[in-house]
Amino acid sequence: MGKRKDRREKAQRFAAIARMAAQPKLAEKRAEKRAVPGHQDVALTDELLTSSAHLAGLVSSDRRELTKMKKFRFQLLCQWISTHREPGRVADVGGGKGLLAYLLQKSGWLATVIDPFAQSLPAKYKDLESGRQIRIGEDERVPRLNQAFQPEMAEQFDLLVAMHAHGCNIQMIDAALEYGCDLILLPCCVIHEPILPPPGVHWIQWLVEYVIEKGFVVEPFRLNFKGQNIGIYARMGAKA
Repeated sequence: MGKRKDRREKAQRFAAIARMAAQPKLAEKRAEKRAVPGHQDVALTDELLTSSAHLAGLVSSDRRELTKMKKFRFQLLCQWISTHREPGRVADVGGGKGLLAYLLQKSGWLATVIDPFAQSLPAKYKDLESGRQIRIGEDERVPRLNQAFQPEMAEQFDLLVAMHAHGCNIQMIDAALEYGCDLILLPCCVIHEPILPPPGVHWIQWLVEYVIEKGFVVEPFRLNFKGQNIGIYARMGAKA
């Protein structure tokens, strides 16, 4: 029953994404993104990282051996947050099924998923420390707001988190500034963002500069999984 429900949810989600892709505005944005140099979803190479004063520290030989797959990104991000922050109220924006929020909840956080697509928690996940598969009970829940992120939502939280969320990074930065909360972003691409970096400037490099200009103290970090694994931890200057 659980597998059938999971397949049904995936089909519904893919259908919704397909409808979005068919919209002319989205097609225009994708065409514009491909046409502008520097806006492609290219990886941040060591050369690009070294050229950035704020990201150069992420280049080191011990971080090039990425042994974990992308599917473990939520466990790895939860570990990072748990070692760098005391528990509080956290919003997982674009949190999908809610595994990150679930793991943070287990670590003492009051976690809420904000995502326009209603989804159920996964049936299980792998615990990276023990290597065991951990089952999630059918009656277990995390709070959800099944809607797109709105700036005023930030008032309810101490920390906003978004991993590979589309179209809300700038909005979240501005909301965090307005409502005085901290921010963790693992950005991926510029789709649906209201501002684009100038030609020749990588999106993540530019986003770090944007966060700093807003007055945040920034701590970039890198997680041990393959794919876009660079994060931006932004704290209000007064909290430094």
